[in-house]
Amino acid sequence: MGIPAAITAPRDLDAEQAADVERFEQAIEQYLAGDIDEDVFRVMRLNNGIYGQRQGGTNQMVRIKLPAGSITPEQFETLGQLVETHSRGWGHITTRQNVQMHFVELTKVPEVMRILGGVGLTTREACGDTVRNVMACHLAGACPHEKLDVTPWAEATFRHFVRNPLGQRLPRKFKVNFSGCSTDCGQAMFNDVGVVATTRTHDDGSTEHGFRVYVAGGLGATPHPALALEDFTSREDLLPTIEATLRVFDQAGNRDNKLRARMKWLVDTLGIDEVRRRVVKVRHTLPASTTWPGGVPEEVRKAGDEPAGVSNSETPTEVGQGVRVDLLPRDPYGRWVASSVIRGVANGSVSAVAYAHLGDVTSSQFRALASIQRELGADVRLSNRQNIVFRGLTDAQLPVLYERLEQIGMARPGAELARDVVACPGADTCNIAVTQSRGLAKAIGAQLEEEGLAEVGGVRINISGCTNSCGQHHAADIGFFGAERRAHGRSAPGYQMLLGGYVGDEQIHFGDKALRLPAKAAPEAAVRVIRRFAAEREAGETFRGWLDRSGGAREVAAGLKELDHFPTPDDAPEFYADYDETGPFSAEVGDSECAV
Repeated sequence: MGIPAAITAPRDLDAEQAADVERFEQAIEQYLAGDIDEDVFRVMRLNNGIYGQRQGGTNQMVRIKLPAGSITPEQFETLGQLVETHSRGWGHITTRQNVQMHFVELTKVPEVMRILGGVGLTTREACGDTVRNVMACHLAGACPHEKLDVTPWAEATFRHFVRNPLGQRLPRKFKVNFSGCSTDCGQAMFNDVGVVATTRTHDDGSTEHGFRVYVAGGLGATPHPALALEDFTSREDLLPTIEATLRVFDQAGNRDNKLRARMKWLVDTLGIDEVRRRVVKVRHTLPASTTWPGGVPEEVRKAGDEPAGVSNSETPTEVGQGVRVDLLPRDPYGRWVASSVIRGVANGSVSAVAYAHLGDVTSSQFRALASIQRELGADVRLSNRQNIVFRGLTDAQLPVLYERLEQIGMARPGAELARDVVACPGADTCNIAVTQSRGLAKAIGAQLEEEGLAEVGGVRINISGCTNSCGQHHAADIGFFGAERRAHGRSAPGYQMLLGGYVGDEQIHFGDKALRLPAKAAPEAAVRVIRRFAAEREAGETFRGWLDRSGGAREVAAGLKELDHFPTPDDAPEFYADYDETGPFSAEVGDSECAV
């Protein structure tokens, strides 16, 4: 069931990682002495996973890669230590299964990198024009619907490309994502390479497990759906196919205009048929290359990639976007089980979600999660909805897990419920964010709780502080992205609301624009939509299905039109200050370095 979360003592850094840290430490000294230009140092900093903050100076964000979201007790403990000693007491789980620490002093970064390396973690290529963290479905190896366990495939992809010369100076960032079945909980459909496990039946009736590879997907200001490269890619050909795609991107990507440098723009320029032709041609010649990954990777041969299988005694829990969670029991434990436990694997084990509000985990929570993982012997993954998933559990362990999570404030029913709002860091720390997306997320959550709608199931809310979609607003049932508004001669925080985003069944529908709103009116808009959805949906109906039946985003937005109104600054001064801020709003943005 995937790569186990091995419990090991802190170890010495391997030679490559030690060299990374030493070289970066020297670069910091040279930069601060004025011997390295800002532009050169920025590339080195980003390639080592260190991102500047809007606060300027030497405040840095450190992004830590967790391939497939896998994490061990020692890594939990180390993160707890570092956020306490080098950050602000808490870390943040991103929508790409990374962990971020903010306000780290630049000169202390090498020390942080060494401590992380001692427990097998790295920041290498977590930012920059590189191959970013390789993601996988948080239920990979524990899902009753999967065709293959994609965990070791994600691990092999990460290991093949980290520090690989092919991926150090790409035209732009390159994202790879794995899903174990067409439900696509890993969200393969909006990545540069999205891999979905599948099967094909041969003429003799035998079944072969393999993959369907999608390319050139992306979000950002102009979202593009990923497109199928070929009908079926064998297990032996998967890594060569990913490398061939990367090589085509490296060779033909736009190096003159970063705004049009992602893989999605290459398809716009060349056409998908030409991109397919080039990828297949490069793959054919790869065996002559020194970087050829060749056949089934060692990580897969060692760990195995057999699917979890379906239990004969349990009805598999439905997973993915649009899953309904209805008629929750009244007792807190029963509500948590109904919304947060996944059942139906062949070996009888279950998985359960620990809810991390806004993806934030404090130092004490990190340490407690390590203790819980050890006590239960669980495999643990971070999810792309910024939560923590305990896998390989027995039914008898569920009450224990619930009690432990309750003690640290992480046992609230959250998974697939309205209260599980996803948000990027926003203007709290990001250079290019326009608005305080985290503040809006808290305000929406508070109003949902107050209105008794926080536990409506089957609706996802995602928020980004700008158009770049680090909060993945395009793919949510209800999405918001921040924008500056002008009213009564003043600047004010605002949002564009989108409705009906959906990822699943190897397809993606980006949210449709509904209406623009003052930031302070956005919570009311979200609550009204969720209230109407809860009242009108039919049995088994998804949010997208309800939206289409209700006339679409524009029709639903018509009932919210009066919310797009700015009172005068004298009547409502709060409309001209963003969440978590007291002074007048100002849309101050810095230079873009890279987005999540």
